[in-house]
Amino acid sequence: MTIHSQAKTTSARTASLPVTLADGIERQIRDGAYKAGDKLPSLRELAELHKYAKNTVVTAFELLVSRGLVEPRRGSGYFVVDKPQSKPADDEAGSLGRAMDIVWLMREQLKTDPGALAVGDGFPPVEWLADVRLDKYHQKVVRTGLGSLFRYGSRFGYAPLREHLVRKLADFGIGAEPRQIVLTHGANEAMDIVIRYFVPPDGKVLVDDPGYYPLFGKLKLASAQVFGVPRLHDGPDLEALEQLLITQRPRLFFTQSLAHNPTGSDLSAAKAFRVLQLAQKYDLLIVENDPLADFKPTSSPRLSSLDQLERTIYIGSFSKSFSAALRVGFIACGADLASDLADLKALIHVSSSEYCERTVDVMLSEGHYQRHLNRLRGRLGEATAGAQALFASVGAEIFARNAQSLYLWAALPGVPDSLVLAKALLAQKIMMAPGRVFSVDSSAVSPWSRFNVGAVVDPRFAKALRSSLRQLGA
Repeated sequence: MTIHSQAKTTSARTASLPVTLADGIERQIRDGAYKAGDKLPSLRELAELHKYAKNTVVTAFELLVSRGLVEPRRGSGYFVVDKPQSKPADDEAGSLGRAMDIVWLMREQLKTDPGALAVGDGFPPVEWLADVRLDKYHQKVVRTGLGSLFRYGSRFGYAPLREHLVRKLADFGIGAEPRQIVLTHGANEAMDIVIRYFVPPDGKVLVDDPGYYPLFGKLKLASAQVFGVPRLHDGPDLEALEQLLITQRPRLFFTQSLAHNPTGSDLSAAKAFRVLQLAQKYDLLIVENDPLADFKPTSSPRLSSLDQLERTIYIGSFSKSFSAALRVGFIACGADLASDLADLKALIHVSSSEYCERTVDVMLSEGHYQRHLNRLRGRLGEATAGAQALFASVGAEIFARNAQSLYLWAALPGVPDSLVLAKALLAQKIMMAPGRVFSVDSSAVSPWSRFNVGAVVDPRFAKALRSSLRQLGA
């Protein structure tokens, strides 16, 4: 028995290939094509039939297991369970189930294939960061306090690094004291802590749309009601923002002022002032995520620098400029709130990694840090210009043009649904990030995609892109 072609059609719920395959198999199980106890085709059979990678099929099977439809039998394969659970309505599904599609999309993004080119990647190319030799810092880190490296750290995080961050924030025009800073396991844990603290079940939250899709998953996991604020080339759509503030009365707005993910756009100074006026008027708290701060001039307009952490919570990270493996991020906010968030962090994880925090502190203490940032910004500027030139040569529309931008949000001519192009490029081992992934409504068809300029300038992409556009008749 084979899985028919319906399994390859685009699911209305998600753009993920594993979810698409799983949805097709689930329909056939519920329609009786596969009965209780039947063995599903092997991984190799499905991979060859649908031209999917084996990892894609494995992920689809794992999703079916999580839905209670199939079970793995060691050495034998996957079998339909005796009594498949009834498929719950969306409003009755568990929180994890509602977040699951985004989890699979994240897993696809995090996979590494040495032969593939990930033009939708969220990080700078490894070679851009290779001059940050993490191995050479170990001895210096150990010398800063050997005894403490065998115990949990402070609930706020390593004090010298927080003092460093006070100076770093001052460069951005944000005044803060060490007691206003909480170190975290990267920016994602910082967002998770804020959500746990502020967002009750059915709590109303605003996000950029398009925006950071792992955040959408976290909010769905918290059973929040998520409302998208359309992102324009100079920041949020103010009219839409105010309308949502009037009708929904949300408590939080998660946004990225600079180097916005995925559009690469920057908030204008005029719009920043207006956003803060609306926050004051409607009692809104703004969570400003700034993961690419090191790629932007320190004078760039930030909501937190204008507001001075009164109605803003600032989240930063070193994942993009140093290494994602270090997992060092931070929250800057009012002192009382920082103490509460540090307590919550202690309940969740006891403490963050003092070893990693000491490593970042040593790196910031050396003159090499600024030289590294200068080289990083130079490479980014060159790659941005090269990527914009390539897209111009094929007639693509670029959402926001900046001199330095890790992300370009672009729409290719004659391609109304970027998922179609993503599938065509996948056959050539080019991995894209189609626009619907970044939408609050992940089923919405989008011509846009997020492109990483560092990967776009790889000659393999230009060749594959032109070939795929010809294939699609675009």
